[in-house]
Amino acid sequence: MSPLRWMITGAGGMAGRDLTDELRSRGEDVLAYTRAELDIASPRALGAIIRENKPSIIVNCAAYTKVDAAEENEALANAVNGSAVEFLANAATAGDALLVQISTDFVFDGSQRTPYEINDETNPLSVYGKSKLLGEFAASHADKHLVIRSSWLFGTHGPNFVEAIRNQIRKGTTPLRVVDDQRGRPTYTPHLAHAIIRLAQLAQQSADARGTVHYADAGDCTWFDFAKAIVEESGATVDVRPVTTAEYPRPAKRPAYSVLSTERYERLTGVEPESWREGLRDYLALKP
Repeated sequence: MSPLRWMITGAGGMAGRDLTDELRSRGEDVLAYTRAELDIASPRALGAIIRENKPSIIVNCAAYTKVDAAEENEALANAVNGSAVEFLANAATAGDALLVQISTDFVFDGSQRTPYEINDETNPLSVYGKSKLLGEFAASHADKHLVIRSSWLFGTHGPNFVEAIRNQIRKGTTPLRVVDDQRGRPTYTPHLAHAIIRLAQLAQQSADARGTVHYADAGDCTWFDFAKAIVEESGATVDVRPVTTAEYPRPAKRPAYSVLSTERYERLTGVEPESWREGLRDYLALKP
């Protein structure tokens, strides 16, 4: 089999940088484009780059991820998370490349109390969730496509919940009031990078590994539980108190329960998800 050439869009973001770094550390052939280097909303630019470089796998890490701001910027969120993915799908098909689209647990409404399987009904509550669901539909138009849903991402290359809590600790905020009625699976972006590589390699080889797959780190918790773990692992002495979503209103509505089932990921790869708690320790070791 000829060696793979990877193309990463949104390579300046949290997930994109960790994926690019991991691929390069493995000696893979990688083309990585930040938002400044490639506007995925430009079909002409996309088509030219893909025709010239002939990637085997295109991983789209570019996204509008400001969940609350999306409520007032619906057109922009839909353009980046939806329409641009349509352009990518068309360009991927024209270049006979596999398109890997990164999506989110926010495509679900949180009404379940058992982990969401890949075929469970989607019903996003927010503009962000709706725009990401548009992106899933758009990606499915590529002849070869893989949609990977993940959740509650944190990594060293972007704003995230871990750093937000640590900033509050540094400011001396106490008690910390954190929502305790939203449950999900935190995911460390280097762990997600490992999963993307495994899944993309399988999907490149076999149509049976395409479609939708969930990857999230092992262990579910609430944001309150997550904050307590951050405080513990940081060695801080801060009081963390639970509050309800109603006590901490945000512009965008969040699913109360968005735990993803990783059954298909485990079955395809033969690998169990890595631990978010281990990911948190790695994060803190890199950003003391």
